[in-house]
Amino acid sequence: MKLDVVEGEEATVRSQGGTLTDRIYDALKERIAGGVYGGDERLPGEYDLAAQFDVSRPIVRAALERLRSEGLIYSRRGAGSFARPARSAAPVQPLGFAPVETIADIQRCYEFRLTIEPEAAAYAARRRNDEALARIEAALGMMDDATRQQRHREDADFAFHLAVAKTTNNHYHLSALQALKDHIAVGMKLHGMSIMGTAPAPGLQRVFAEHTGIYEAIRAGDPEAAATRMRSHLRGSLERLFEGRLLDLAL
Repeated sequence: MKLDVVEGEEATVRSQGGTLTDRIYDALKERIAGGVYGGDERLPGEYDLAAQFDVSRPIVRAALERLRSEGLIYSRRGAGSFARPARSAAPVQPLGFAPVETIADIQRCYEFRLTIEPEAAAYAARRRNDEALARIEAALGMMDDATRQQRHREDADFAFHLAVAKTTNNHYHLSALQALKDHIAVGMKLHGMSIMGTAPAPGLQRVFAEHTGIYEAIRAGDPEAAATRMRSHLRGSLERLFEGRLLDLAL
């Protein structure tokens, strides 16, 4: 019966250039390669992945089995699937930053992101293709699902920014964002808390709209609009997090 479910779903997309299993395999492989799921980090369960991709569990299970057979993930009995640490042949991240220790470090991280991510969005608008747009749209879809459920997902938020960085086709942009992952996560978590103070949380819809605007500018091939919207989003996040009271970092 499960085989019938898989075959039925697969048949609906073969004419579109790949099966559902292929697409989910590609998406998960991309997340692992891009650092969304780090080494030894647990992947979402089959139920969660099936909901994210809007497919049945057998489809997800087939994609996971393919990743497992290629050594990209491994399983622990009763605990789920985990991303396998990158082999030594994987691209080396040349950057490293000291851990976030103070609230001032969070402000500094946002300031640094403001110097690189708007330009990354501009380059993404110039260099995007269908595959790159699909990656950004997939992350935006996760954010949309979370917003509808009145949830803030830092992983989906970071996946969006990482997908934009990858679309630059410039490994310096990608490596910088990957090196900042833990630092960005701290800021995103606190930012999420700041917009989830009341229910319903209108801040969630505002933040989702900001990301949607960035995506639309990239899709339209408008570098100036993409950079402007990314800059506005990051500044808005910083202002929301600090409630308009930024620290004086003067020497």
